[in-house]
Amino acid sequence: MTDTGVLPQQALRGLIASGAIAASPAVLPDQVQPASLDLRLGNVAYRVRASFLAGAGRSVASRIAEFEMHRMDLTAGAVLEKGCVYVIPLMESLALPAGITAVANAKSSTGRLDLLTRAITDGGVEFDRIPEGYTGPLWAEVCPRSFSVLVRPGMRLNQIRFRRGQAVLSDADLAALHARERLVSGEALISGGLGFSVDLRPAKGDLVGYRAKPHTGVIDLDRIGHYPAPEFWEEVRTHEARIILDPGAFYILVSQEAVTIPPDYAAEMAPYLAMVGEFRVHYAGFFDPGFGYSAAGGAGSRGVLEVRCHEAPFVLEHGQVVGRLVYERMAARPETLYGAGIASNYQGQGLKLSKHFRPV
Repeated sequence: MTDTGVLPQQALRGLIASGAIAASPAVLPDQVQPASLDLRLGNVAYRVRASFLAGAGRSVASRIAEFEMHRMDLTAGAVLEKGCVYVIPLMESLALPAGITAVANAKSSTGRLDLLTRAITDGGVEFDRIPEGYTGPLWAEVCPRSFSVLVRPGMRLNQIRFRRGQAVLSDADLAALHARERLVSGEALISGGLGFSVDLRPAKGDLVGYRAKPHTGVIDLDRIGHYPAPEFWEEVRTHEARIILDPGAFYILVSQEAVTIPPDYAAEMAPYLAMVGEFRVHYAGFFDPGFGYSAAGGAGSRGVLEVRCHEAPFVLEHGQVVGRLVYERMAARPETLYGAGIASNYQGQGLKLSKHFRPV
């Protein structure tokens, strides 16, 4: 394969077969997603004093030796406490060939729990960015922000996407693709990607989101559909098509637009502009080929927004642009699309908490 773009699942299997992606124990078939690979936690977690990057010429292990407070065996399960920083070796390692780079990101359910998860590497000077030719281990930095969580080896908190060259769509290319495929419901706001806005005027009722409660129990990440939402979340309601974000609080909201990722493309959520307000929309998410493509006859799926307010209370209003989707070409169409024959928890979604909570 010589085409530039995001590598599909069949190419990822090739990287695994060649040893460019290695793992102990071996990579499981269901880790391979249409355009990414799920990464698994190893057997030990290091509680460290602060988040860090290894830095040029230095290893993650040597930095852990500087900042370690204590270590925990995860084999029987262990709790990562809210507000603490942990570094966990991953089961996967890389030996990237020339021309192939990688980028990591939190999985959707991880982001919806406000579980800050970033990949770090030996010699790394950026989170989640892995240069061509990198050979070495992968580590996850994990910082629970809203809830303490119970983790075990093999759990998948983040994922990695591989690219050959750069195939990000220009605004002109994105506009042309929208004209062909109808990427978004309503008017397409195209500027450095496809803009999306927040929905604070629901079609029915006045429920517009959820806010994480400050003092809750532990969430076992293996328990699906188990926890009653009211024990962990406050409902956010409004009749005014606006809400006031509280500093330090974490919210689950939803985009006004329904978006579509056609089969030959992938996308990544990115921040819009730092100047638009005192908040951040988490970009915990790769959008796989096929997201929203088959839901409701191809009408798209809305994006769930993970929002944290910063220093000052901030008024967020209906229709305010809060983020953008950056589209990239796939190097080839994946064999399986998101929501088609694989377990896709958020296809056709609206406002929805992570899969760990009972349906509201």
